[in-house]
Amino acid sequence: METDADQDLVAAVRGGLRELADPERAAGAQAYMKSSLPCLGVRVPDVRRIAAGAAREFPPASAGQLRATVLELWRSSTFREERYAAIDLTAHRMLAGDLAMLPVYEEIIRTGSWWDFADGVSGRICALLLAHPAEMARVLTQWSRDPALWIRRAAITSQLRAKEATDPELLAAVIEPNLSDREFFIRKAIGWALREYAKTAPEWVEGFVIRHSADMSPLSRKEALRRLTAGVQQ
Repeated sequence: METDADQDLVAAVRGGLRELADPERAAGAQAYMKSSLPCLGVRVPDVRRIAAGAAREFPPASAGQLRATVLELWRSSTFREERYAAIDLTAHRMLAGDLAMLPVYEEIIRTGSWWDFADGVSGRICALLLAHPAEMARVLTQWSRDPALWIRRAAITSQLRAKEATDPELLAAVIEPNLSDREFFIRKAIGWALREYAKTAPEWVEGFVIRHSADMSPLSRKEALRRLTAGVQQ
């Protein structure tokens, strides 16, 4: 079984990023992200294009090799955009619905420890949930009570893209343990998750807000009801 990272793919990503480096933009990006990891100043769409192009130039031999390559790029990154590219590589069709990617996403969330990385794998977590609902529901329920706030945020935002496939029982289960949390990124995530589900099930979201009005922060409530017109007191 192939487990070594593809160093040609890693080098292609790094080379492509450095070709587009913009020192002036990099300084602003690093300040905005409050990042100790330097930035190259490459725009997100360009990072995505470079990662996709490198994967076409050096096609992964197997899902195992691609996982190893993602982790190599992530762990050895010296610029923030390299970590973005590592996340972008996980969009490869070879990894779609691959439950073996869960530890990779968890490492990204825990070691990245910031909103851009946690939110960057949110769609991947959602895809795993849709492909493996029973297993992932258990994991996400555990994550919702994890000491690490970014793991809890990932649990809360795990169904942002699920739409009609959203599991409302799971949504409630991951939000409820965090309702009293005073951390901004948790409160914002709660409101965001509810606002997205309100596009599909507005009555459910209104009912959830009403039931939990005593515990829900004003920020979460405001975000949850942003798209609703029915009369729930904010």
